[in-house]
Amino acid sequence: MIRQRETVSGAHFAFTDRWGGVSAAPYEELNLGGAVGDDPEAVRTNRELAAKSLGLDPAEVVWMNQVHGADVAVVDGPWGAASAVAPVDAVVTARPGLALAVLTADCTPVLLADPVAQVAAAAHAGRPGMVAGVVPAAVRAMVKLGADPSRIVARTGPAVCGRCYEVPEAMRAEVAAVEPAAHAETSWSTPAVDVTAGVHAQLERLGVRNREKSPVCTRESGDHFSYRRDRTTGRLAGYVWLG
Repeated sequence: MIRQRETVSGAHFAFTDRWGGVSAAPYEELNLGGAVGDDPEAVRTNRELAAKSLGLDPAEVVWMNQVHGADVAVVDGPWGAASAVAPVDAVVTARPGLALAVLTADCTPVLLADPVAQVAAAAHAGRPGMVAGVVPAAVRAMVKLGADPSRIVARTGPAVCGRCYEVPEAMRAEVAAVEPAAHAETSWSTPAVDVTAGVHAQLERLGVRNREKSPVCTRESGDHFSYRRDRTTGRLAGYVWLG
């Protein structure tokens, strides 16, 4: 269920895999995405299971309505209702104990925390969001709340790797013009984009040095959901919280 979990100076990071939930095929088992066609009750149960396995209150987890953009919301509690969930791709908080969650199924989940300033952020970085600068936008929002990039701990979770993310040559050129580090080639020698490499290059330029990336490629791993592999599938989650 929770394939990767780490605590650094009071900052908690966790990423799920696809197992340990109640969803039926093709969302089996731990689908945490509420907008992919799965039974809403199964998604609610899965979110409760995942939160409780992390010692979190399911009602105190902030989710996003992700739209592949670069908008950031600063939050101090969960949204009032499902209809109130903001269309953003990053959330930032200075409230200890409040968990921020990001959903992915190939895009790069980015978790950030400054344990000293007690500021955390979660960002959804697909190819469009990485190009638009969602991660730098999240870092800037953290800095406004007192974070220092030199203290920020950054973890990126399972995502499609550059060897598997095939794109047209023109698209690769457009992405690389914005972020050269994202230029890649598939294992079968065609144009590709490495979103995670692009995210880490952006963080490096911002002064974020404490960074680690998951070795898991979602397209290659049967333990993780992958939209590029399966199309109709569930969503993984990354969680970050302080305290």
